Amino acid sequence: MTETLTSPLIIKSQDHTENPTIAFAKDVLKGLNSTPKRLSSVYFYDERGSQIFEEICELEEYYLTRKETEILQKSAAEIISKLPYKTHLVELGSGSSTKTRILLEAAMERFGETQYSPIDVSAEILTNTVNDLVKRYPELQLEAVAGRYEFGMEYILKHSTTSNCIMWLGSSIGNLTRVEAAQFLREVRKNIGDDDSLLLGIDLRKGPEILEPAYDDASGVTADFNLNLLDRINTELGGNFERRHFHHKAVYNVEEGRIEMYLISDLDQEIEIQNLGTSISFKKDEMILTEYSYKYSHAEIKALAEAAGFFLEQQWLDDEGFFSLNCFKPQNNAPELRAL
Repeated sequence: MTETLTSPLIIKSQDHTENPTIAFAKDVLKGLNSTPKRLSSVYFYDERGSQIFEEICELEEYYLTRKETEILQKSAAEIISKLPYKTHLVELGSGSSTKTRILLEAAMERFGETQYSPIDVSAEILTNTVNDLVKRYPELQLEAVAGRYEFGMEYILKHSTTSNCIMWLGSSIGNLTRVEAAQFLREVRKNIGDDDSLLLGIDLRKGPEILEPAYDDASGVTADFNLNLLDRINTELGGNFERRHFHHKAVYNVEEGRIEMYLISDLDQEIEIQNLGTSISFKKDEMILTEYSYKYSHAEIKALAEAAGFFLEQQWLDDEGFFSLNCFKPQNNAPELRAL
């Protein structure tokens, strides 16, 4: 399905995939019957969840957006200067593209006309975002893809005629286990050429006194974000979850280097999910794991790059060293080590 909005903008919808409601139903059924129970963080981002996440990004406790923005404001021109002339910018999980505009403006300053291809699972948010970008930046050549990252990259890169920079900002890679992260980046490496690059936002290891409030803010916005998963099951699958019988919890697992987010049952209860034809039993204090958010040391970032077929060409940090932007290049272009 192709919808032309404003030339040169085209939105491509993902075809030949499982109905998203059916996929959601299967994952919910499997996850809530697992031990321990779990729900995938990919389902946070329905329309309401995406709106709440935008609110989270504005919170004082949620330093990630603020620190990444600081890096971009300070280093966008330098980041763009590392790329070949008129590099095609391809973004995974673009959302509202708010931070990305700093890079786009630096690219347009250097290249003049600039190609930008945002990829996001939410067609509605993507459409609103790219229509706004077209109005703001008439010199920007836009082609946006609504669908999963793998689909979007395959489509965009197949039609790209210049070098590409895959951008994955915001530390979304932290939602993958370390093994999954390396596997995903290996797939990215298979899709790109030797002259392409990957710009990756990665949150750094810190103490729980900083990390836990970032995922459990005092005003309860992150709790609302987490509990929205239950609302989504109620709305889309006929569940009868009651928010008041669950609460949100975020803890930092120091040994694993990850934030763990849970929904915890406040009582023994039976939850019916009509569309699944099942009911799920909860004991008091039983937990549903909803998200991991892995944090990395500098050594772990280098190891991740190498495991996926890249090398770390350059890294940019905020002034406090909380967050990192990393330019990965294919190992085929790694500089030769010289003997001392």
